[in-house]
Amino acid sequence: MHDVRELLESGPEAQRRLARRGHPLDLDTLRAVQERRLAALAEVSGLRAELKKASRGPRRAEGTPAGEAADASGEDPHVRNRRLRERVQAAEAEAREADQELERLLLTVPNLPSDDLPDGFSEKEAVEIRRVGPPRGSGPGLGRHHADLGERLGVLDAAAAGRLSGARFSVSGGPGALLERALGSLLLDLHTREHGYTEYAVPHLVSRETMTGTGQLPKFEDDLFATSVGGREMFLIPTAEVPLTNLVAREVLDEHRLPLAMTARTPCYRAEAGSYGRDTRGILRLHQFDKVELVRVCRDEDAADQLELMLGHVEACLKRLELSYRVVLLPAGDIGFSARKTYDVEVWLPGNDGYREISSVSDCGTFQGRRAGIRYRSGAVRRPAATLNGSGLPIGRTVAALLEQGQQRDGSVILPDSLATYTGFSRLLPGGATE
Repeated sequence: MHDVRELLESGPEAQRRLARRGHPLDLDTLRAVQERRLAALAEVSGLRAELKKASRGPRRAEGTPAGEAADASGEDPHVRNRRLRERVQAAEAEAREADQELERLLLTVPNLPSDDLPDGFSEKEAVEIRRVGPPRGSGPGLGRHHADLGERLGVLDAAAAGRLSGARFSVSGGPGALLERALGSLLLDLHTREHGYTEYAVPHLVSRETMTGTGQLPKFEDDLFATSVGGREMFLIPTAEVPLTNLVAREVLDEHRLPLAMTARTPCYRAEAGSYGRDTRGILRLHQFDKVELVRVCRDEDAADQLELMLGHVEACLKRLELSYRVVLLPAGDIGFSARKTYDVEVWLPGNDGYREISSVSDCGTFQGRRAGIRYRSGAVRRPAATLNGSGLPIGRTVAALLEQGQQRDGSVILPDSLATYTGFSRLLPGGATE
């Protein structure tokens, strides 16, 4: 969320930057609502001062009996005070209405993109930063899609998922379920033991206020699953970023505690509105999937370095799993609503004959900090904190990459040694066997 004063002061510069991501900033409307709000607040202040003065009553003239106040206007003091209180209440109502309207407007304005992002509105304009590893799993007799591999190996059961829930759900069984459990444990161990994150177990149902704090609401309501718990409106989390970031909502943190580093493995629930027809096979785009999420909270001046650090943590996961990937810098028009800069990490998928996103690592600046009220104390000053988030990693897409990159011409799949330590096997064989 933006500080309206900063938006109005920067004016055309804010419009220019938001235009890069396709958002037309209506400065005239913002300015009109802000002026209305300030005028109402000034009127409230003036009327309260007048009411306070009037409540003390006029000084009694000499010889006037106690209890009888002289009013030069001839108006009864009780009537005058009641009239002033009514005017105060009306002005307060006007100020609240203007404040709510201003908040509604600001909640729809996305973050300002960083000036070092390329122009563009799709992945086609993304700039490749580096590639790591050869295109494994490709070549004669290889390149099979993970959906076919998973079925032959007995680890994925699309038909069972369809019977239970319909399209875009997944069932893993036997060694497939063990593989997912092992992968989650490996990733959490890596982030907590080597990267310094604190692991949390968090709710999967959160309030509207919590969703608003990280920017999922109001813009992405159609992409969320909503329900009611005891008559309360609740939302299934689309990512652990939501509860993790809000763990420090409305708090004033000690500057010396920063940066905070948090992680959690949770299910993620996404309606995927507007994405129908994309990735209909396999487990790349599901309504429910597990993911290990990373969140960092820091001072705004440290955010750029923290972004590179978090990107390194995500890449360390892929290197530990011996997966080939590339890193791209997204264009200004393709970053998330709350982000000001985003790297996408894309894993090589021979079954798709290309690289596909496996993690987005984003610097949100103070945008979420302002929305969620996350501040830190620097001396005597309280400042909004910066937040960052990234996938480290999604379980399903990582399984798909392991199957496709580890596939062999005999139909088996070889797993990396680091994961075999957790599973107890190093090779998946057709029919659900392992060795």
